[in-house]
Amino acid sequence: MKNLLRVITLTCMVMAGVVAWASPGYGEPYELSKNDVMDPKALKSAEISLFGVKLGDSEAKALDSLVNEKIPGVKVEQEALFIFLLDQRKPTGPMAGVRIQDGKIDLIFINNRFSYKTRGIFRNVLNSESPDDVRKLLGQEDYGDENVMGAILAYDKQGFVINYLGKDVNVEFSPLR
Repeated sequence: MKNLLRVITLTCMVMAGVVAWASPGYGEPYELSKNDVMDPKALKSAEISLFGVKLGDSEAKALDSLVNEKIPGVKVEQEALFIFLLDQRKPTGPMAGVRIQDGKIDLIFINNRFSYKTRGIFRNVLNSESPDDVRKLLGQEDYGDENVMGAILAYDKQGFVINYLGKDVNVEFSPLR
């Protein structure tokens, strides 16, 4: 009986250690509005979701999760290939959304109007003061272009692009190439 108690105690300790070690970014999805992933190397576009919708999901899933579900504080509009999410407080333009091509989600985007709903590293990216601030958070981009109008920072190996246009910061997630 004493040995059984030791085995159970040891098993519980090991399981607690595994649960503490496993966090979003180690193969688990990163929900933009919930998870606090801060390791830029752990981010891959295939693991990113927007209110439960991931790249490659069907149009039906996107409609269920984004249009039919009521998301607090969010107004949803569908226009052509896009499902736009607008901030109900100031619906001046989309703060996030998805694009549907051939019945599948092929693009997820967020911008600085979505920063109040975003968690983790992308909240900091959306509130960045300069392209250099973005680089400090995410590391050096694979390639990009910077001029007086702004910057494009492409992280193709991870499947996203940052468009930095002064106070407007946009992040586009697409399938890995």
